[in-house]
Amino acid sequence: MSRVRLALRQSPPLRVDLRAITPTALADLAPAQIEQLAVTHGTQTLPLGEFFAVARETTDGGDDELVFDGDLTRFDRIGWQLAAGSILVQGSAGDYVGACMTGGALRVQGDAGLLAACEMAGGMLAVDGDVGDHAASTLPGSMDGMRGGTFIVRGRAGDRFGDRMRRGTALVFGDVGDFPASRLVAGTIAIGGSCGAHVGYGMRRGSVIFAGAAPRIAPTFVPAQADAAVAWQLLARAIARHGGPFAGLPARRIVRHLGDLSSDGRGELIVAV
Repeated sequence: MSRVRLALRQSPPLRVDLRAITPTALADLAPAQIEQLAVTHGTQTLPLGEFFAVARETTDGGDDELVFDGDLTRFDRIGWQLAAGSILVQGSAGDYVGACMTGGALRVQGDAGLLAACEMAGGMLAVDGDVGDHAASTLPGSMDGMRGGTFIVRGRAGDRFGDRMRRGTALVFGDVGDFPASRLVAGTIAIGGSCGAHVGYGMRRGSVIFAGAAPRIAPTFVPAQADAAVAWQLLARAIARHGGPFAGLPARRIVRHLGDLSSDGRGELIVAV
């Protein structure tokens, strides 16, 4: 396995697009070659070495790894279409982190910007801090949001979390903003804190679990009458392994509401009590 470490020299004045910088793309390149890779800074195209000092380390076994060291809040599309290998950001990241991932692993040890995990289809994305609006949702102009994989936010999330999500698992340990799980097509969302207004607006299918404060539920949802104890145990155990506010889910009772009846109406809001 090879590990490439990119240490930030200084924060750039404009935003930088890092979509082409992945473990696979750097695997066979020498540090001098990596420094010459082109990235977009505003309207300019500059070599990667303008922003990062590059070092390569050789380790035993495992997948190729890419490590970013520094505050990357002005660097967008980290892990864009990541299919293999792992990326570690030792700091915060910009917009579109983990967007369109299909495999591999990406961890951000700080916060992430807008549209994190949008249209993610596989792999594991973990953000230790907060994420901005439209996480696990769609790219602008698209119809489908997150499509697979696992997305974990250990801080808070902004508005429209999981908008149009259609597959996968997305967990938020803290609070979320307005319209969580709006227009949800399928998949599982779990929220450990409180959430804003309009929960599950227009959702068609899927499950939203509330391990923290009970949300305000719209009148277009109705209380479920059928018992779901067996299905709940399977779902709760899968979520509980991530720990935090979800650790005790299998031992808690639940109250279920079905809807949104103004849409397809086969989704469920599960409140753990």
